[in-house]
Amino acid sequence: MNRCRSFPAGRLLAALAGLALTPAVAAPVFEDVTEASGVSFTYDNGGTGNFYFPEIMGAGVAVLDYDRDGRLDIYFVQGGALGPEAGPEQRESDRLFRNESERDADGRWRPRFTDVTDQAGIDARGYGMGVAVGDYDGNGYPDLYVLNFGSNQLFRNNGDGTFTDVTAEAGVDEPRWSVSASFADLDGDGREDLVVANYVDFSLASHRECRSATTSQRDYCSPSAYDGISDTLFRNLGNGRFENSSEASGLAAVERHGLGVISADFNDDGRIDIYVANDGSPNSLWINQGDLRFVDDAFLAGAAVNADGMTEAGMGVDAGDYNRSGRDDLFVTHMRRESNTLYRNEGNGWFSDVTSTSGLGASSLPKTGFGTAWLDFDNDGWLDLAVANGAVVIEEDLVAAGDPFPYHQPNQLFANLGDGRFEDVSDAAGPVFAVSRVSRGLAVGDLDNDGMADLVIANINSPARILVNRDPGRRHWLGLSLRDPSGRIERTQAVAWLERGDDPPLRRRSRADGSYASANDARVLFGLGSDSAPVTVRVDWPDGPSERFEKLTVDRYHELRRGQGREITEERP
Repeated sequence: MNRCRSFPAGRLLAALAGLALTPAVAAPVFEDVTEASGVSFTYDNGGTGNFYFPEIMGAGVAVLDYDRDGRLDIYFVQGGALGPEAGPEQRESDRLFRNESERDADGRWRPRFTDVTDQAGIDARGYGMGVAVGDYDGNGYPDLYVLNFGSNQLFRNNGDGTFTDVTAEAGVDEPRWSVSASFADLDGDGREDLVVANYVDFSLASHRECRSATTSQRDYCSPSAYDGISDTLFRNLGNGRFENSSEASGLAAVERHGLGVISADFNDDGRIDIYVANDGSPNSLWINQGDLRFVDDAFLAGAAVNADGMTEAGMGVDAGDYNRSGRDDLFVTHMRRESNTLYRNEGNGWFSDVTSTSGLGASSLPKTGFGTAWLDFDNDGWLDLAVANGAVVIEEDLVAAGDPFPYHQPNQLFANLGDGRFEDVSDAAGPVFAVSRVSRGLAVGDLDNDGMADLVIANINSPARILVNRDPGRRHWLGLSLRDPSGRIERTQAVAWLERGDDPPLRRRSRADGSYASANDARVLFGLGSDSAPVTVRVDWPDGPSERFEKLTVDRYHELRRGQGREITEERP
């Protein structure tokens, strides 16, 4: 089938020019460079045939520049032995890989990553689920918060290539089953607070035996077999410590099955809100009331359930302006036989489920989505979608084929057609998108600094994959690192607007959270299409004036610091 026939003129045709219009393509968009890069990591779920619930959930991955050398490094979360007699000493630690890639004389990027876990002081041997990246102490270096089935860990970045476990002194341990987290300045005091999405009230002692509804074989339980639990909010006190403000904030009042979390200003009131994707229970949209108080407005806002009023198995989530409205929309991944859901932001915090008209519904029905991200993979100015898939209950056809781990599925890439619709272009994205794995965490970042978004995907019981964007279209781009006056990167609050004459500006938000249990490159990327002229960017800084940065050269990254642009006072878009 002609995969490109429905694309509008100029939309992806140039990017996919030269690619055969069949699944066998000569020039894939994404290239798997895992082996060449030196990265060797496999998430071990510790399965021994007992079907403990955490085994099927998998873990996330983070991309971050931990040593501030301008190259993105990779942090993988590890699982390991799980059972009544299993302890940390029987598990491998999470792994940190330093990006030491270089360019040859011909300009081609040669990927090379080195495992620096031990020399960095990372010792994370919990049964790992997720990782969040922030700068809680404001020293300009990214810190790591590791989420586990059991106690979590906070690793302070010392700024010299090493980390220190400061969990106890910081007061941020969460002994329950945590999956995802987000660092964000929720009270406007300039310090990053921490919100943690917790999953279910499960312990090995409460383990139940469940069976497949179709094959009657032993299988993993649904989250409905266990009670949900409340999420956690830690307030940053500014002295290296946090206080648990879950009760005072209102988050402790709701007990659900939290998996994905993202922070953003969803109702444009200048305060950062929180959205939690819940597995089998209504999603939560915590609207910030000020003074670190929140109200769950998801039902009234139209983002708690789907258009049919049904709860779904919310796994991963991301927020981005896919339709150039100037507002953050929401995309949530779900279980097979449900569809992933696209919530369009109608303004003032109101959302509409537009999945059925977007083209994202039917194509997701056979899959179970976990990690996901908005990214402009072809730099045409429209946000596309990547989804990491893998089942949580037995796939009957794989059982029939004698597969020893019958949960794997291929991942997907969706191209934004620019008219509110998307098309599954996985066949043209590269052979790696035809490979079937049990994928979970997905992180997006420009690993080679060429202005094109790359992917890192974590899989259960199979090697993680590094996918570098080789898009043959080679459109123009602009990259931004948005920083406060001290040089600390703004991860969730700063909004950049690319001004385009009489056309509406393009909006991008600096963020590291989202997906499933993962953390993304906090830099901003604008796709510019064929336009190579210098551009003007307006930045709305949190709790401060907007600034305009003019005549920015394209096809490169710029570090924009608050206070160094031209202050503007007109009303924000």
